[in-house]
Amino acid sequence: MKVGFIGLGIMGRPCVLNLLKAGHAVTVWARRRESAEDLLAAGANWADSPAELAGEVELVVTNVPNTADVEKVLLGENGVAAGAKPGLVCADMSTISPIGARRIAGSLAEVGVDFLDCPVSGGEVGAINATLSIMVGGKADALEKARPALSAMSKSITRIGDSGAGQVAKACNQIAVGATILGIAEVVKLARACGVDPAPVRQALMGGFAASTVLDIHGQRMIDDDFAPGFKAVLHKKDMGIVLETARELGIKLPESAHIAELIDQLIERGDGELDSSAIARLVWEDN
Repeated sequence: MKVGFIGLGIMGRPCVLNLLKAGHAVTVWARRRESAEDLLAAGANWADSPAELAGEVELVVTNVPNTADVEKVLLGENGVAAGAKPGLVCADMSTISPIGARRIAGSLAEVGVDFLDCPVSGGEVGAINATLSIMVGGKADALEKARPALSAMSKSITRIGDSGAGQVAKACNQIAVGATILGIAEVVKLARACGVDPAPVRQALMGGFAASTVLDIHGQRMIDDDFAPGFKAVLHKKDMGIVLETARELGIKLPESAHIAELIDQLIERGDGELDSSAIARLVWEDN
């Protein structure tokens, strides 16, 4: 496929490389061309604006920090919509609000462009290894158009429903990941308080019903006390903000989500926002 990619950060960069490895023709755009030089050397093409990029490809993939950024690159001046031809598909891999995703989908539909909200789970490791899990909201036929490219970056693609549904699934994912991190932090805390090495405890749990990717990856982070970012706390804060704002709009209470968000806020307030969000374990350990 001819794919355009916008958002060349910790997740986007390896995704572009995997698209190139799979044989797709990739055109990229970033605010600073120098940030794309290694990708251009690997075979990607350069566009001078999102509008120019849109006119050259069948699929535009975006992976940027928040709802406002997605709206800017897709709908703003010289954005994708300005250069898009009818039939273009936009797949947004960012984590944004479900309401924002629906609004963007409506605006793009006016110029004949299909929008897929395609948030992902798997972090930097998943992006590097092309093992992301992609949750999709949008039209089924638009997903089929995008599937060859999305498959080059993922191990699973699940259509959840119409526009915004992918973002709902991602919000649910962030709750589950955060809650599991807290549970594992307490596992490590209890083991150490009992004078037991948490490493073989983790190993034993990985062989039973408690096994999970979070226990595998973040459990090891906790044992090593190494919280180099795979998914930064500042980004998890944004995602939990989406969770809680959605809950407020729906008039429902999510107490565990509120607790996770509170701990992430505390981590950021003490200057550790650039660490992996699993560093909230340190707060659990410090609370006697």
